[in-house]
Amino acid sequence: METLHTAEGPGGRAVVVAGDRIGAVGTYEELRERFPGARVRTWRGTLGPALVHEGPLPDAPSPRERVHAVLKRGAVAVLERYAAEPGVREAASRVGVLVLPAVRSPELTVGHRADLAVFDADGRCVATVCAGRLVHRRA
Repeated sequence: METLHTAEGPGGRAVVVAGDRIGAVGTYEELRERFPGARVRTWRGTLGPALVHEGPLPDAPSPRERVHAVLKRGAVAVLERYAAEPGVREAASRVGVLVLPAVRSPELTVGHRADLAVFDADGRCVATVCAGRLVHRRA
C-alpha cells in the first residue's frame, strides 16, 4: 500500500512512498488523484529530502540513541568518518541509516530510496522517513 506524504507549508510538495522507494513526486492534488487508495500523512511544515548528518554524532548514552538523535534532526545518513565508534554502524544499519564516504546532495527522485523529512518554520524536524519507514515524528 502506498503512503502519500504531504505538508501544509511552502511549496505544497507531496511524495508517494511505495515500500522503501519513491513512487511519485508532485502536488497533493495531482498525487491524490493518481493514488486514490493511498494512506495520507499530512505534516505541518516543509517537505523535502532527508539530510546527511555532516558532523560528529550527537552525544548520547548508547550508539542506538546517537543514531536516533540524528534521525530526530531529519538526517538518514552519516559520514563514515564519524561512525567509527563501536556499535554505531550496527545501530545505523538496524534502522536503515546510511553510512556514506562523502556528502551527497539529497533529492526526491522517483525510484530512489524514500528518504524524506519535514521541517517547521523554525527549522526543527517534524518527521523523518528513512527507506519508506516513519522513524521520527515530533508530537
